[in-house]
Amino acid sequence: MRAARYHARHDIRIDEVPEPELRPGTVAIDVAWCGICGTDLHEYLEGPIFIPPAGSPHPISGEQAPVTLGHELSGTITALGDGVEGLEVGQGVVVEPYIVRDDVDTGPGQEYQLSKDMNFIGLGGRGGGLAEKIVVQRRWGHPVGDVPLDQAALIEPLSVGHHAFVRSGAKAGDVAIVGGAGPIGLLTAAVLRASGLTVYVSELSAARKQMARDTGVADDVFDPRDGDVAQKVRDLTGGRGADVGFECSSVAPVLDMLLDAVRPGGVVVNVSIWGHKPEVDLPALVLKEIDLRGTIGYANDHPAAIALVQNGKVDLAPFITARIGLDGLITEGFEQLITNNEHHVKILVNPRAR
Repeated sequence: MRAARYHARHDIRIDEVPEPELRPGTVAIDVAWCGICGTDLHEYLEGPIFIPPAGSPHPISGEQAPVTLGHELSGTITALGDGVEGLEVGQGVVVEPYIVRDDVDTGPGQEYQLSKDMNFIGLGGRGGGLAEKIVVQRRWGHPVGDVPLDQAALIEPLSVGHHAFVRSGAKAGDVAIVGGAGPIGLLTAAVLRASGLTVYVSELSAARKQMARDTGVADDVFDPRDGDVAQKVRDLTGGRGADVGFECSSVAPVLDMLLDAVRPGGVVVNVSIWGHKPEVDLPALVLKEIDLRGTIGYANDHPAAIALVQNGKVDLAPFITARIGLDGLITEGFEQLITNNEHHVKILVNPRAR
């Protein structure tokens, strides 16, 4: 079968690879769609980051570059390994793309995203969504019911936003400021709005600002070139500031703005993956007793994210801005997101199309 594999920085190739083997306790899936993630772009431009480089195999998967890419995937179950229960052949599913040790408890309330040597399917090995087929452990397969499979491919980044919301401790009635209206920022805002928060978004790109408005994920959208965003948030909250901020840009001035915009005792959640170490305004953090929290991935967030879509609280369709075949991955996918990113939110890849 064909698969997009990361060999090295700026070196992704469409290779012929063996089809994955169905084993006891696993599920075989024909991939329908796979989104290109910002993390994939970081790997392409700056990596390897999560991808184990050649000569340094991952301690759990045992794999090293080249590895198949793609962790935002949906598809249809084609076979069930011995012992698999609760799923059926022909069901549409999404994959929660974790690589953790077999003895890690992934039950309710468990923080398996923080387990030792955690990595992601489609980055650390074990196949990926930018291939025609994949086999995953039963615990990573989540049925999506009647959610269309193209939209279902966005459940993974929506789960990132849901986990960030949970980490923030925010609740209905709170005020949030989201820094950055890329895919994760927009989907985080969608979760917040669906959860009853007032949501403000800060973004430079005209197209992304319009997307935030058109999709209804923001109560108001600010351009930092048009004035002090933090002051605008204070003006709208009677001088108090936002209860919670979400850093979704990996841009240092955005983090500074959030530290300024949240109220004393507020929370700032860093959602983005940074390719460098930013400076942090620690005096502001200390004097306002701000709680700066990290977040990575998700932990039992997929069912809740799927429910938001099934219940009509989040509409994922408007966030899909292009659909391409595997052969166009670099020119129509990565290069578009690098050079023309303000006009795209999520580019989906059909691994079976050329």
